[in-house]
Amino acid sequence: MEIWGGVECTVNRVGDQYFDQVVRSGHDVRLDDLDRFADLGITAIRYPILWEWMAHASSSDSAFAWADQRLGRLRELGIRPIAGLLHHGSGPRHTDLTDPAFPGQLAEYARSIAARYPWILEWTPVNEPVTTARFSGLYGHWYPHAQRDTAFVRMTLNQARAIAESMAAIRSVIPQARLLHTDDAGTIFATEPLVKQAAFENHRRDLALDLLFGRVDQHHPLWKYLVGNGASPDELAWFRQHPCPPDTIGANYYVTSDRLLDHRLELYSPDSHGGNGKHQYADIAAVRATPPLRSGFAEILERYWTRYERPVALTEVHMACTREEQMRWIAEAWNDMKQASRNGVPVRAMCVWSILGAYDWNRLVTEEAGHYESGVFDARSTPPRPTALFAAVRSLATTGDLRHHVLSQPGWWHGSTGKAPTRHSRHNKRLLILGHTGMLGSVIVRRCRERGLDFLALGRADVDIRRPSDVSRAIGACQPWAVVNATGFVDVDRAETDCDECMAVNATGARLVAEACARVGSALVNFSSDLVFDGSTTSPYVESDRVAPLNTYGRSKAALEQSVLECLPDALIIRTSAFIDGNDPRTFSGWVMAAAGRGECIRTTREVVSPTYVPALADALLDLVIDGERGVWHLANAGAITWTDLARRVVEEIGGDRDLVEEATPDELGRLAVRPAYSALTSQRGTLMPTLDESLDRIFQDRARALAAIG
Repeated sequence: MEIWGGVECTVNRVGDQYFDQVVRSGHDVRLDDLDRFADLGITAIRYPILWEWMAHASSSDSAFAWADQRLGRLRELGIRPIAGLLHHGSGPRHTDLTDPAFPGQLAEYARSIAARYPWILEWTPVNEPVTTARFSGLYGHWYPHAQRDTAFVRMTLNQARAIAESMAAIRSVIPQARLLHTDDAGTIFATEPLVKQAAFENHRRDLALDLLFGRVDQHHPLWKYLVGNGASPDELAWFRQHPCPPDTIGANYYVTSDRLLDHRLELYSPDSHGGNGKHQYADIAAVRATPPLRSGFAEILERYWTRYERPVALTEVHMACTREEQMRWIAEAWNDMKQASRNGVPVRAMCVWSILGAYDWNRLVTEEAGHYESGVFDARSTPPRPTALFAAVRSLATTGDLRHHVLSQPGWWHGSTGKAPTRHSRHNKRLLILGHTGMLGSVIVRRCRERGLDFLALGRADVDIRRPSDVSRAIGACQPWAVVNATGFVDVDRAETDCDECMAVNATGARLVAEACARVGSALVNFSSDLVFDGSTTSPYVESDRVAPLNTYGRSKAALEQSVLECLPDALIIRTSAFIDGNDPRTFSGWVMAAAGRGECIRTTREVVSPTYVPALADALLDLVIDGERGVWHLANAGAITWTDLARRVVEEIGGDRDLVEEATPDELGRLAVRPAYSALTSQRGTLMPTLDESLDRIFQDRARALAAIG
């Protein structure tokens, strides 16, 4: 069984606008991505040579130069390209999925590509034809935005015929060319009144395959549906006369691919409600049912092998989730593949999808909202940054094995969401969180619990990080795979009168933790601050900027950074700014909300900062520590704002009187510590945090939900 890779390369049309994932990820301008892919050890890659890009290109045009260069480089690297010609697309502007000329036009393009690259042996002329027909013909999400069964039928027939004609055209040039057919492989489950509807949906899922195998005749379960929605017996007979069975059947299976049709509408939100003209029902992700329902990778592979007797592959394995869940999804796919193989199924490969991540699939690529989900690489860094998936995939490709401490717990799709880890033994190393009673530590603990990470949380009563014996004993006893040190002296003004205590906790204590981690071989995360800078600039600080703290607190954090990295060069240092997080009065936003609710005056300054939304910080730092990142990272919300403007925005959003906010000087506020006038942060290593606007929207939405629950 091989490991393949895949670049998310959807070029879908919405109205007159095309959305191009290759451009969004930056792969269109980075030839050296291919060398990064080769470092994974993959043997093949699903790679785009898309019709929309080159429909009108001549042999000398830049579009072909792009493909020539990249396909040539793949050949040099020893990676087999599996050529994709249409990926959720509707073709160039002169055609669409309902055009009778569509199959022949794609076949003509396929012939020209085969003639140019006669050494490519595997082809996917059309990716996921049934799924594309659903999104474009039934749901109206993509061009030509139809919502009719007749449109779905026409689009499916056109795409299936385009596959058959394209493969005939390719094989006229490359007789040994092989077809890899892909489509969503999810199963439809149903409550008792909807069993027939589920059976219909499951037949419809395999419609393109049945057409290519020449199996659609008067006895096919969908014959009446097809003929009743515009398919003629003659065009259905064409598929029986020109069968084009795939050489490999590729299953694209996502965590929400399986669906549940449930007649009990009252159990689900109205946005899930639908019907078939006879029954009303909710259509939900089956994995979110109670209890969760899933077909699973092994069952899907066995189903396709039993039904079609063709080799199979998992051709899109990807999850848009936190890092440990992405790891667990890949591990489960690999293990299920091995199980299917042991059961006699000829499994060719697992294709790790979205190597460079994907954009806006949470909105079904209907708009450019900027929502990014990372993959094997995180394209928000320049160059793309390898995540923990990189080591996982390379291990599978080279050794067939995958190990990581986060794999000791099951994925959330097994029903473990929001629960403490289900199993722990002395053989499973845990994450150790120090300072769990603090505001930051408590949020990290909550997110670890919600993410199913096996952890041990200790507070000041358990370990005093100023005492070497306490630190050594705690870390030595736990033997953690990583330590998150969330302890800290946080009162910036009191630090001026209690300098020794501030330095003992923030600098000396942090070094003691680093030394203990070095002894047991644990990774380490420590937290620093924007107050290590002096504010002499008017542009956001990046990680490599020189530190020049103005106060004792800032000097303690600068000392932390230096001493920890001297002792443990692989440590991860997270610089943040002041925290915002819902109604927590320990954060700036929580304090402003509480004061405004009481009608109190809110006195602030004009210092410019980049606030840090704590839940997003917790998720980003957990992903980074799982990735094995090191050195200094800036994690703050993108955007700079004064404390005064931020306070006024919060007050206005909750319906308060903005005049409650008054601007004051540091002296008027009685501050002892000098703050920089400007300490906004950005990152030269990667933008992992949401924008300030996005974070404030989350805070206000959480507050509205909390108030609604009370009222």
